[in-house]
Amino acid sequence: MTAPKLALATTPAADVAADAIVVGTVQTDAGVALAAGAESVDEAFDGSLVEVLAALGATGKADEVVKVPTLGKLKARVVVAAGLGGLDDDGEVLPEQVRRASGVAARALAASAKHVLSTLSTVDLQAAVEGTVLGAYTFTEYKSDAAAPELAKVDLAPPAEGGTKEHKATLKAATAIAEAVAITRDLVNTPPNDLYPATFAERAAALAKEAGLEVEILDEKALRKGGYGGILGVGGGSARAPRLVRISYKGAKARKKVALVGKGITFDTGGISIKPAPNMEMMSSDMGGAAAVVASVVLAAKLKYPLQVTATVPMAENMPSGDAYRPGDVLTMYGGKTVEVLNTDAEGRLILADAIVRAAEDAPDYLIETSTLTGAQPIALGNRTAGIMGSDEFRDRVAAVARATGEGGWAMPLPDELRGDLDSRLADLANVTGHRWGGMLVAGIFLREFVPADLPWAHIDIAGPSYNTGAPWGYTGKGGTGVPVRTIAAVLADIAANG
Repeated sequence: MTAPKLALATTPAADVAADAIVVGTVQTDAGVALAAGAESVDEAFDGSLVEVLAALGATGKADEVVKVPTLGKLKARVVVAAGLGGLDDDGEVLPEQVRRASGVAARALAASAKHVLSTLSTVDLQAAVEGTVLGAYTFTEYKSDAAAPELAKVDLAPPAEGGTKEHKATLKAATAIAEAVAITRDLVNTPPNDLYPATFAERAAALAKEAGLEVEILDEKALRKGGYGGILGVGGGSARAPRLVRISYKGAKARKKVALVGKGITFDTGGISIKPAPNMEMMSSDMGGAAAVVASVVLAAKLKYPLQVTATVPMAENMPSGDAYRPGDVLTMYGGKTVEVLNTDAEGRLILADAIVRAAEDAPDYLIETSTLTGAQPIALGNRTAGIMGSDEFRDRVAAVARATGEGGWAMPLPDELRGDLDSRLADLANVTGHRWGGMLVAGIFLREFVPADLPWAHIDIAGPSYNTGAPWGYTGKGGTGVPVRTIAAVLADIAANG
Protein backbone atom coordinates (compact mmCIF):
# COMPACT_ATOMS: atom_id res chain seq x y z
CA MET A 1 0.00 0.00 0.00
CA THR A 2 0.98 3.66 -0.34
CA ALA A 3 0.11 5.42 2.90
CA PRO A 4 -0.61 9.15 3.04
CA LYS A 5 2.11 11.34 4.51
CA LEU A 6 1.23 12.26 8.09
CA ALA A 7 2.34 15.40 9.90
CA LEU A 8 1.40 17.42 12.94
CA ALA A 9 -0.63 20.47 11.99
CA THR A 10 0.96 23.83 12.80
CA THR A 11 -1.90 25.99 11.51
CA PRO A 12 -5.36 26.36 13.08
CA ALA A 13 -7.99 24.26 11.36
CA ALA A 14 -9.93 27.28 10.10
CA ASP A 15 -6.86 28.58 8.26
CA VAL A 16 -5.78 25.36 6.50
CA ALA A 17 -6.34 25.30 2.73
CA ALA A 18 -7.07 21.58 2.63
CA ASP A 19 -9.54 19.64 0.55
CA ALA A 20 -11.34 18.56 3.72
CA ILE A 21 -11.37 19.02 7.48
CA VAL A 22 -12.44 16.03 9.57
CA VAL A 23 -14.33 16.67 12.80
CA GLY A 24 -15.80 14.18 15.23
CA THR A 25 -19.45 13.93 16.17
CA VAL A 26 -20.92 12.25 19.24
CA GLN A 27 -24.26 10.54 19.69
CA THR A 28 -26.14 11.90 22.73
CA ASP A 29 -29.66 11.70 24.13
CA ALA A 30 -30.20 15.27 22.97
CA GLY A 31 -28.98 14.52 19.46
CA VAL A 32 -25.71 14.96 17.61
CA ALA A 33 -22.90 16.93 19.28
CA LEU A 34 -19.41 17.98 18.25
CA ALA A 35 -16.36 16.30 19.74
CA ALA A 36 -13.36 18.22 21.04
CA GLY A 37 -11.18 19.83 18.38
CA ALA A 38 -14.02 21.18 16.23
CA GLU A 39 -14.34 24.53 18.01
CA SER A 40 -12.68 26.75 15.38
CA VAL A 41 -14.58 24.99 12.60
CA ASP A 42 -17.85 25.59 14.42
CA GLU A 43 -16.94 29.26 14.89
CA ALA A 44 -16.53 29.62 11.13
CA PHE A 45 -20.14 28.42 10.83
CA ASP A 46 -21.17 31.01 13.42
CA GLY A 47 -21.81 28.25 15.96
CA SER A 48 -24.40 26.54 13.78
CA LEU A 49 -22.44 23.50 12.56
CA VAL A 50 -24.44 21.13 14.78
CA GLU A 51 -27.70 22.49 13.35
CA VAL A 52 -26.41 22.02 9.80
CA LEU A 53 -25.32 18.46 10.53
CA ALA A 54 -28.61 17.61 12.21
CA ALA A 55 -30.49 18.97 9.20
CA LEU A 56 -28.46 16.63 7.01
CA GLY A 57 -29.46 13.67 9.16
CA ALA A 58 -26.29 13.30 11.22
CA THR A 59 -26.69 11.39 14.49
CA GLY A 60 -23.06 10.88 15.55
CA LYS A 61 -23.40 7.10 15.47
CA ALA A 62 -20.28 5.00 14.84
CA ASP A 63 -19.14 4.70 11.20
CA GLU A 64 -21.35 7.60 10.08
CA VAL A 65 -19.90 10.12 7.62
CA VAL A 66 -21.67 13.37 6.73
CA LYS A 67 -20.12 15.93 4.37
CA VAL A 68 -20.85 19.66 4.56
CA PRO A 69 -19.65 22.14 1.90
CA THR A 70 -17.96 25.11 3.55
CA LEU A 71 -19.18 27.63 0.93
CA GLY A 72 -16.20 29.86 1.63
CA LYS A 73 -16.60 29.92 5.41
CA LEU A 74 -13.29 28.04 5.66
CA LYS A 75 -10.29 27.70 3.40
CA ALA A 76 -11.04 23.97 3.19
CA ARG A 77 -13.65 22.91 0.63
CA VAL A 78 -15.66 20.53 2.82
CA VAL A 79 -16.13 19.52 6.45
CA VAL A 80 -16.40 15.78 7.03
CA ALA A 81 -18.19 14.79 10.23
CA ALA A 82 -17.16 11.30 11.35
CA GLY A 83 -19.37 9.59 13.92
CA LEU A 84 -17.73 8.43 17.15
CA GLY A 85 -20.82 6.86 18.72
CA GLY A 86 -21.85 7.47 22.32
CA LEU A 87 -19.69 8.42 25.29
CA ASP A 88 -18.65 5.79 27.81
CA ASP A 89 -19.89 5.67 31.41
CA ASP A 90 -17.33 8.32 32.38
CA GLY A 91 -18.44 10.66 29.61
CA GLU A 92 -15.30 9.98 27.58
CA VAL A 93 -14.56 8.99 23.99
CA LEU A 94 -12.53 5.76 23.87
CA PRO A 95 -9.42 5.39 21.66
CA GLU A 96 -11.09 2.70 19.55
CA GLN A 97 -13.91 5.11 18.74
CA VAL A 98 -11.36 7.62 17.47
CA ARG A 99 -9.57 4.89 15.54
CA ARG A 100 -12.77 3.76 13.84
CA ALA A 101 -13.95 7.28 13.04
CA SER A 102 -10.55 8.18 11.58
CA GLY A 103 -10.65 5.04 9.47
CA VAL A 104 -14.15 5.76 8.17
CA ALA A 105 -13.13 9.31 7.26
CA ALA A 106 -9.99 8.10 5.47
CA ARG A 107 -11.98 5.56 3.48
CA ALA A 108 -14.57 8.19 2.55
CA LEU A 109 -11.92 10.65 1.37
CA ALA A 110 -9.34 8.32 -0.17
CA ALA A 111 -10.58 8.79 -3.73
CA SER A 112 -11.61 12.44 -3.58
CA ALA A 113 -9.17 14.43 -1.44
CA LYS A 114 -5.42 14.92 -1.63
CA HIS A 115 -4.89 16.99 1.52
CA VAL A 116 -6.92 16.51 4.69
CA LEU A 117 -6.72 17.97 8.18
CA SER A 118 -8.11 15.87 11.02
CA THR A 119 -9.20 17.23 14.39
CA LEU A 120 -9.91 13.73 15.74
CA SER A 121 -6.25 13.65 16.78
CA THR A 122 -6.94 16.23 19.46
CA VAL A 123 -8.97 13.52 21.24
CA ASP A 124 -6.39 10.73 20.82
CA LEU A 125 -3.39 11.23 18.55
CA GLN A 126 -2.21 7.61 18.45
CA ALA A 127 -5.66 6.26 17.64
CA ALA A 128 -6.21 8.89 14.95
CA VAL A 129 -2.91 8.04 13.27
CA GLU A 130 -3.57 4.30 13.31
CA GLY A 131 -7.14 4.69 12.10
CA THR A 132 -6.13 7.06 9.30
CA VAL A 133 -3.36 4.85 7.93
CA LEU A 134 -5.41 1.67 8.14
CA GLY A 135 -8.59 3.27 6.83
CA ALA A 136 -6.68 4.54 3.80
CA TYR A 137 -5.21 1.08 3.15
CA THR A 138 -5.88 -0.50 -0.23
CA PHE A 139 -4.42 -3.59 -1.90
CA THR A 140 -4.38 -3.08 -5.64
CA GLU A 141 -1.26 -4.96 -6.72
CA TYR A 142 -3.26 -7.31 -8.92
CA LYS A 143 -5.62 -4.68 -10.40
CA SER A 144 -4.49 -3.84 -13.93
CA ASP A 145 -6.46 -0.59 -14.04
CA ALA A 146 -6.18 0.54 -10.41
CA ALA A 147 -5.95 4.28 -9.97
CA ALA A 148 -3.50 5.65 -7.45
CA PRO A 149 -5.22 6.85 -4.25
CA GLU A 150 -5.83 10.58 -4.13
CA LEU A 151 -5.20 10.97 -0.41
CA ALA A 152 -1.55 11.99 -0.14
CA LYS A 153 -1.27 14.14 2.99
CA VAL A 154 -3.03 14.21 6.34
CA ASP A 155 -2.29 16.90 8.91
CA LEU A 156 -3.22 16.01 12.48
CA ALA A 157 -4.19 18.69 14.95
CA PRO A 158 -2.14 18.02 18.09
CA PRO A 159 -3.80 17.44 21.47
CA ALA A 160 -3.81 20.32 23.91
CA GLU A 161 -1.99 18.23 26.49
CA GLY A 162 1.69 17.42 26.03
CA GLY A 163 4.42 19.13 24.03
CA THR A 164 5.64 18.94 20.46
CA LYS A 165 8.39 16.44 21.28
CA GLU A 166 5.91 14.08 22.90
CA HIS A 167 3.46 14.44 20.01
CA LYS A 168 6.17 13.71 17.44
CA ALA A 169 7.17 10.57 19.32
CA THR A 170 3.54 9.42 19.42
CA LEU A 171 3.15 10.11 15.70
CA LYS A 172 6.29 8.14 14.87
CA ALA A 173 5.37 5.13 17.01
CA ALA A 174 1.73 5.03 15.88
CA THR A 175 2.77 5.24 12.24
CA ALA A 176 5.20 2.35 12.70
CA ILE A 177 2.49 0.23 14.34
CA ALA A 178 -0.01 0.98 11.57
CA GLU A 179 2.58 0.21 8.90
CA ALA A 180 3.26 -3.16 10.58
CA VAL A 181 -0.45 -3.92 10.40
CA ALA A 182 -0.44 -2.91 6.73
CA ILE A 183 2.53 -5.20 6.02
CA THR A 184 0.58 -8.06 7.57
CA ARG A 185 -2.45 -7.20 5.45
CA ASP A 186 -0.28 -7.16 2.31
CA LEU A 187 1.07 -10.63 3.07
CA VAL A 188 -2.36 -12.07 3.85
CA ASN A 189 -3.87 -10.52 0.72
CA THR A 190 -1.17 -11.87 -1.61
CA PRO A 191 -2.55 -14.86 -3.57
CA PRO A 192 -1.11 -18.33 -2.89
CA ASN A 193 0.41 -18.77 -6.35
CA ASP A 194 2.76 -15.93 -5.42
CA LEU A 195 3.01 -16.48 -1.66
CA TYR A 196 4.06 -20.04 -0.90
CA PRO A 197 6.59 -21.28 1.67
CA ALA A 198 9.76 -20.38 -0.24
CA THR A 199 8.57 -16.93 -1.34
CA PHE A 200 6.99 -16.21 2.03
CA ALA A 201 10.33 -17.02 3.67
CA GLU A 202 12.10 -14.72 1.20
CA ARG A 203 9.72 -11.83 1.89
CA ALA A 204 10.01 -12.33 5.64
CA ALA A 205 13.80 -12.39 5.37
CA ALA A 206 13.83 -9.21 3.28
CA LEU A 207 11.70 -7.36 5.85
CA ALA A 208 13.93 -8.58 8.66
CA LYS A 209 17.20 -7.73 6.94
CA GLU A 210 15.95 -4.25 6.08
CA ALA A 211 15.45 -3.77 9.84
CA GLY A 212 18.93 -5.13 10.57
CA LEU A 213 17.72 -8.39 12.13
CA GLU A 214 19.26 -11.86 12.10
CA VAL A 215 17.50 -14.40 9.89
CA GLU A 216 17.74 -18.17 9.66
CA ILE A 217 15.81 -20.18 7.05
CA LEU A 218 15.55 -23.96 7.27
CA ASP A 219 14.64 -25.62 3.96
CA GLU A 220 13.24 -29.15 3.61
CA LYS A 221 16.70 -30.74 3.91
CA ALA A 222 17.50 -28.86 7.11
CA LEU A 223 14.03 -29.65 8.48
CA ARG A 224 14.55 -33.33 7.80
CA LYS A 225 17.97 -33.27 9.43
CA GLY A 226 16.54 -31.45 12.44
CA GLY A 227 13.61 -33.83 12.90
CA TYR A 228 10.75 -31.40 12.28
CA GLY A 229 8.18 -34.11 11.67
CA GLY A 230 5.11 -31.90 11.96
CA ILE A 231 6.21 -29.34 9.37
CA LEU A 232 7.49 -32.04 6.99
CA GLY A 233 4.35 -34.12 7.40
CA VAL A 234 1.98 -31.26 6.61
CA GLY A 235 4.11 -29.90 3.77
CA GLY A 236 4.86 -33.26 2.17
CA GLY A 237 1.85 -33.25 -0.14
CA SER A 238 2.86 -30.07 -1.95
CA ALA A 239 5.38 -29.59 -4.74
CA ARG A 240 6.31 -26.43 -2.84
CA ALA A 241 8.49 -27.55 0.05
CA PRO A 242 8.04 -26.21 3.59
CA ARG A 243 10.26 -23.78 5.46
CA LEU A 244 10.99 -22.68 9.02
CA VAL A 245 12.04 -19.05 9.43
CA ARG A 246 13.70 -17.64 12.54
CA ILE A 247 14.03 -13.87 12.96
CA SER A 248 15.86 -12.45 15.98
CA TYR A 249 15.99 -8.99 17.50
CA LYS A 250 17.95 -7.99 20.59
CA GLY A 251 17.34 -4.53 21.94
CA ALA A 252 19.77 -2.51 23.99
CA LYS A 253 19.58 -3.42 27.67
CA ALA A 254 17.11 -6.21 26.90
CA ARG A 255 15.19 -7.04 30.07
CA LYS A 256 13.17 -10.04 28.97
CA LYS A 257 13.17 -12.65 26.21
CA VAL A 258 9.94 -13.13 24.27
CA ALA A 259 9.26 -15.91 21.79
CA LEU A 260 6.74 -15.30 19.00
CA VAL A 261 5.31 -18.18 16.98
CA GLY A 262 2.84 -17.90 14.09
CA LYS A 263 1.09 -20.40 11.84
CA GLY A 264 2.18 -20.09 8.21
CA ILE A 265 -0.04 -22.35 6.11
CA THR A 266 0.15 -20.51 2.79
CA PHE A 267 -2.80 -22.49 1.43
CA ASP A 268 -4.95 -25.08 3.14
CA THR A 269 -6.96 -27.53 1.08
CA GLY A 270 -7.38 -29.72 4.15
CA GLY A 271 -5.09 -32.30 2.57
CA ILE A 272 -6.51 -35.83 2.26
CA SER A 273 -9.28 -34.71 4.65
CA ILE A 274 -10.17 -32.19 1.97
CA LYS A 275 -12.33 -29.16 2.66
CA PRO A 276 -15.60 -28.41 0.83
CA ALA A 277 -15.07 -26.31 -2.31
CA PRO A 278 -17.17 -23.26 -1.28
CA ASN A 279 -14.99 -20.51 0.23
CA MET A 280 -11.80 -22.55 -0.07
CA GLU A 281 -10.21 -19.55 -1.78
CA MET A 282 -10.11 -17.83 1.60
CA MET A 283 -7.67 -20.47 2.82
CA SER A 284 -4.90 -18.37 1.33
CA SER A 285 -5.25 -16.37 4.56
CA ASP A 286 -4.25 -19.35 6.72
CA MET A 287 -0.84 -17.76 7.21
CA GLY A 288 -2.23 -14.71 9.01
CA GLY A 289 -0.57 -15.65 12.29
CA ALA A 290 2.83 -16.02 10.64
CA ALA A 291 2.47 -12.69 8.86
CA ALA A 292 1.59 -11.03 12.17
CA VAL A 293 4.62 -12.31 14.07
CA VAL A 294 6.99 -11.46 11.20
CA ALA A 295 5.66 -7.89 11.18
CA SER A 296 5.74 -7.75 14.98
CA VAL A 297 9.39 -8.67 15.42
CA VAL A 298 10.34 -6.11 12.77
CA LEU A 299 8.16 -3.56 14.59
CA ALA A 300 9.91 -4.36 17.88
CA ALA A 301 13.19 -3.39 16.23
CA LYS A 302 11.76 -0.17 14.79
CA LEU A 303 10.38 0.86 18.18
CA LYS A 304 13.59 -0.24 19.91
CA TYR A 305 11.90 -2.21 22.66
CA PRO A 306 14.38 -3.16 25.43
CA LEU A 307 13.61 -6.83 24.81
CA GLN A 308 15.02 -9.86 23.06
CA VAL A 309 12.36 -11.05 20.61
CA THR A 310 12.62 -14.11 18.38
CA ALA A 311 9.97 -15.15 15.87
CA THR A 312 9.84 -18.82 14.93
CA VAL A 313 7.66 -19.18 11.85
CA PRO A 314 6.74 -22.56 10.28
CA MET A 315 5.53 -22.36 6.67
CA ALA A 316 3.87 -25.09 4.65
CA GLU A 317 1.23 -25.69 1.99
CA ASN A 318 -1.32 -28.39 2.88
CA MET A 319 -2.14 -30.22 -0.34
CA PRO A 320 -3.48 -33.68 -1.29
CA SER A 321 -1.20 -35.79 -3.45
CA GLY A 322 0.52 -39.15 -3.57
CA ASP A 323 3.10 -37.75 -1.17
CA ALA A 324 0.61 -36.24 1.27
CA TYR A 325 0.38 -37.37 4.87
CA ARG A 326 -2.68 -39.48 5.64
CA PRO A 327 -5.21 -40.03 8.40
CA GLY A 328 -3.67 -42.84 10.41
CA ASP A 329 -0.07 -41.71 9.99
CA VAL A 330 2.08 -41.21 13.07
CA LEU A 331 4.44 -38.22 13.01
CA THR A 332 7.48 -37.79 15.23
CA MET A 333 7.54 -34.14 16.16
CA TYR A 334 10.55 -31.94 16.82
CA GLY A 335 11.61 -32.88 20.34
CA GLY A 336 10.49 -36.51 20.06
CA LYS A 337 6.77 -36.62 20.87
CA THR A 338 4.64 -38.68 18.54
CA VAL A 339 1.24 -37.70 17.13
CA GLU A 340 -1.34 -39.88 15.42
CA VAL A 341 -2.99 -37.99 12.58
CA LEU A 342 -6.75 -38.50 12.59
CA ASN A 343 -7.56 -35.52 10.37
CA THR A 344 -5.13 -33.85 7.97
CA ASP A 345 -7.18 -30.64 8.12
CA ALA A 346 -6.00 -30.16 11.70
CA GLU A 347 -2.60 -29.31 10.28
CA GLY A 348 -1.86 -25.96 11.92
CA ARG A 349 -1.33 -27.43 15.35
CA LEU A 350 1.20 -29.87 13.90
CA ILE A 351 3.50 -27.26 12.41
CA LEU A 352 3.02 -25.05 15.48
CA ALA A 353 4.04 -27.87 17.81
CA ASP A 354 7.40 -28.14 16.07
CA ALA A 355 7.87 -24.38 16.19
CA ILE A 356 6.85 -24.07 19.85
CA VAL A 357 9.35 -26.70 20.96
CA ARG A 358 12.11 -25.01 18.97
CA ALA A 359 11.17 -21.57 20.33
CA ALA A 360 11.19 -22.88 23.91
CA GLU A 361 14.80 -24.03 23.49
CA ASP A 362 15.79 -20.35 23.63
CA ALA A 363 14.56 -20.25 27.25
CA PRO A 364 12.21 -17.27 26.76
CA ASP A 365 10.46 -15.55 29.64
CA TYR A 366 7.19 -15.49 27.65
CA LEU A 367 5.79 -17.21 24.57
CA ILE A 368 3.08 -15.71 22.37
CA GLU A 369 1.65 -17.85 19.57
CA THR A 370 -1.04 -16.78 17.13
CA SER A 371 -2.83 -18.67 14.40
CA THR A 372 -5.90 -19.02 12.26
CA LEU A 373 -6.26 -22.33 14.01
CA THR A 374 -9.87 -23.50 14.27
CA GLY A 375 -13.22 -23.02 12.61
CA ALA A 376 -14.57 -23.39 16.14
CA GLN A 377 -13.24 -19.95 17.11
CA PRO A 378 -15.69 -17.85 15.04
CA ILE A 379 -18.49 -20.24 15.98
CA ALA A 380 -17.79 -19.55 19.65
CA LEU A 381 -16.81 -15.87 19.56
CA GLY A 382 -17.72 -14.46 16.17
CA ASN A 383 -15.49 -12.93 13.53
CA ARG A 384 -14.12 -10.01 15.55
CA THR A 385 -13.16 -11.53 18.91
CA ALA A 386 -10.08 -13.72 19.16
CA GLY A 387 -10.00 -16.64 21.57
CA ILE A 388 -7.03 -16.40 23.92
CA MET A 389 -5.78 -19.45 25.81
CA GLY A 390 -2.67 -20.43 27.73
CA SER A 391 -1.27 -20.11 31.23
CA ASP A 392 -3.92 -18.34 33.29
CA GLU A 393 -2.14 -15.18 34.41
CA PHE A 394 -0.43 -14.39 31.12
CA ARG A 395 -3.54 -15.37 29.13
CA ASP A 396 -5.61 -12.85 31.09
CA ARG A 397 -2.94 -10.20 30.66
CA VAL A 398 -2.87 -10.66 26.89
CA ALA A 399 -6.69 -10.69 26.69
CA ALA A 400 -6.91 -7.41 28.62
CA VAL A 401 -4.33 -5.79 26.35
CA ALA A 402 -6.14 -7.07 23.25
CA ARG A 403 -9.34 -5.38 24.34
CA ALA A 404 -7.50 -2.17 25.24
CA THR A 405 -5.98 -1.96 21.76
CA GLY A 406 -9.40 -2.30 20.15
CA GLU A 407 -8.52 -5.57 18.42
CA GLY A 408 -10.56 -7.54 20.93
CA GLY A 409 -9.96 -10.89 22.60
CA TRP A 410 -11.49 -13.10 25.23
CA ALA A 411 -9.81 -15.42 27.71
CA MET A 412 -10.85 -19.05 27.22
CA PRO A 413 -10.21 -22.08 29.47
CA LEU A 414 -8.25 -25.24 28.77
CA PRO A 415 -10.39 -27.82 30.62
CA ASP A 416 -8.36 -30.78 31.84
CA GLU A 417 -11.18 -33.22 31.09
CA LEU A 418 -10.73 -32.62 27.36
CA ARG A 419 -7.12 -33.80 27.42
CA GLY A 420 -8.16 -37.45 27.62
CA ASP A 421 -10.03 -37.09 24.33
CA LEU A 422 -6.67 -36.61 22.61
CA ASP A 423 -5.33 -39.97 23.78
CA SER A 424 -4.13 -42.16 20.92
CA ARG A 425 -3.97 -45.95 20.70
CA LEU A 426 -0.72 -45.64 18.74
CA ALA A 427 1.10 -42.47 19.72
CA ASP A 428 1.61 -40.02 22.57
CA LEU A 429 -1.48 -38.13 21.46
CA ALA A 430 -3.83 -37.63 18.51
CA ASN A 431 -4.21 -34.38 16.61
CA VAL A 432 -8.01 -34.25 17.03
CA THR A 433 -10.72 -35.79 19.19
CA GLY A 434 -13.51 -38.05 18.03
CA HIS A 435 -16.15 -35.36 18.64
CA ARG A 436 -16.89 -31.75 17.72
CA TRP A 437 -17.25 -30.27 21.22
CA GLY A 438 -14.90 -27.50 22.37
CA GLY A 439 -12.83 -27.57 19.20
CA MET A 440 -11.05 -24.30 19.90
CA LEU A 441 -10.19 -25.42 23.43
CA VAL A 442 -9.00 -28.84 22.28
CA ALA A 443 -6.56 -27.18 19.87
CA GLY A 444 -5.20 -25.11 22.74
CA ILE A 445 -4.85 -28.22 24.88
CA PHE A 446 -2.94 -29.93 22.06
CA LEU A 447 -0.50 -27.01 21.86
CA ARG A 448 -0.09 -27.00 25.65
CA GLU A 449 1.47 -30.47 25.37
CA PHE A 450 4.48 -28.87 23.66
CA VAL A 451 4.94 -25.86 25.98
CA PRO A 452 7.27 -26.23 28.99
CA ALA A 453 5.23 -26.33 32.20
CA ASP A 454 6.95 -23.28 33.72
CA LEU A 455 6.75 -21.02 30.65
CA PRO A 456 4.07 -18.28 30.67
CA TRP A 457 2.39 -18.54 27.28
CA ALA A 458 -0.61 -17.36 25.30
CA HIS A 459 -2.26 -18.81 22.21
CA ILE A 460 -4.36 -16.34 20.18
CA ASP A 461 -6.83 -17.99 17.79
CA ILE A 462 -7.59 -15.44 15.06
CA ALA A 463 -9.46 -17.66 12.60
CA GLY A 464 -12.26 -15.10 12.33
CA PRO A 465 -10.62 -11.75 13.18
CA SER A 466 -7.67 -12.08 10.79
CA TYR A 467 -9.77 -11.83 7.62
CA ASN A 468 -12.83 -9.71 6.88
CA THR A 469 -15.17 -11.36 4.39
CA GLY A 470 -17.93 -8.79 4.85
CA ALA A 471 -18.36 -5.11 4.13
CA PRO A 472 -15.72 -2.59 5.26
CA TRP A 473 -16.22 -1.06 8.70
CA GLY A 474 -14.23 1.47 10.68
CA TYR A 475 -10.59 1.19 9.62
CA THR A 476 -11.07 -2.39 8.41
CA GLY A 477 -11.56 -3.11 4.73
CA LYS A 478 -12.28 -6.41 3.04
CA GLY A 479 -9.53 -9.04 3.20
CA GLY A 480 -6.66 -9.27 5.65
CA THR A 481 -7.12 -7.20 8.81
CA GLY A 482 -3.63 -7.37 10.33
CA VAL A 483 -4.95 -8.74 13.64
CA PRO A 484 -3.26 -9.27 16.14
CA VAL A 485 -0.22 -7.08 15.40
CA ARG A 486 -1.41 -4.21 17.60
CA THR A 487 -2.09 -6.63 20.46
CA ILE A 488 1.36 -8.20 20.19
CA ALA A 489 3.00 -4.76 20.01
CA ALA A 490 1.11 -3.63 23.11
CA VAL A 491 1.99 -6.82 25.01
CA LEU A 492 5.66 -6.37 24.13
CA ALA A 493 5.51 -2.76 25.33
CA ASP A 494 3.84 -3.92 28.54
CA ILE A 495 6.52 -6.54 29.14
CA ALA A 496 9.24 -3.98 28.42
CA ALA A 497 7.71 -1.62 30.98
CA ASN A 498 6.62 -4.06 33.66
CA GLY A 499 8.45 -7.31 33.12
